[in-house]
Amino acid sequence: MTEQASAGPSSAGTRLAGIVGWPVAHSLSPVIHSYWIRKHRLDAAYVPLPVRPGHLETALRALPALGFRGCNVTVPHKVEARSLVDEESALAGTVGAVNTIFVRDGRLIGANTDVGGFVDGLHEQRPEWHRSGRRAVVVGAGGAARAIVAGLRAEHGDEIVIANRTVAKAEEIAAQFESVRAVGLRELEAELAGAGLLVNASTLGMGNGPTLDPDLAGLAADAVVADIVYVPLETALLRGASRRGLATVDGLGMLLHQAVPGFEGWFGVRPVVDQDLRKHVLATLEK
Repeated sequence: MTEQASAGPSSAGTRLAGIVGWPVAHSLSPVIHSYWIRKHRLDAAYVPLPVRPGHLETALRALPALGFRGCNVTVPHKVEARSLVDEESALAGTVGAVNTIFVRDGRLIGANTDVGGFVDGLHEQRPEWHRSGRRAVVVGAGGAARAIVAGLRAEHGDEIVIANRTVAKAEEIAAQFESVRAVGLRELEAELAGAGLLVNASTLGMGNGPTLDPDLAGLAADAVVADIVYVPLETALLRGASRRGLATVDGLGMLLHQAVPGFEGWFGVRPVVDQDLRKHVLATLEK
């Protein structure tokens, strides 16, 4: 499920990549990639690239001329970026969004590494998550939810339920996959009965905003509860799961693992997600 384009031929000078978004100053991607660049002693740099809405095409088309090997794409540009690349991966097409771009021979190749990033993070923190006969429930219907459903559908043979406040948005995702159905957020607790995996793929719980804190009593005793939110690292959902003795997965894993294929494609070295990297990023979050 790795989304990566092979590294192009080496060129003289510092190898460049970055992250395109608006705003982008809050992104942790420069922290992650700069850590790996230092660790592997590369002549490379990864920089934030603030691009206002309406200027994305100009920015992306300038990447080859500026010597960039590619970039990450974040909010609000992931969907638009898909329409601007010269070629896209199958996963980017399925998800309907591009979060990683590789420059190859002046062409822009779009990929989506969020899919593999979530699944790899889940496997790393809770390898026991994959159990047969257990429903998976995903909250949210945005780009992250679409990527997570795609990842789960590829590895999880059982039913997946998408719960969202606006049911129509969840239905759009469900229509793309087999054995996936949509419900309203009010039906969430009923759908948790006997479920083996619950994933918050929404912004609920982020910062000081509204939280997601359902009654988790219906979940299987050995269920796994995951949250893609990483600020705060322990959300109300994860606290509630821990109180019930359920296994939890925080949002940092997906963030770290989705960065791996891009780094390898741009700089020619496959980095490792380990505890030293996690500690480094956590220290940044705590500042």
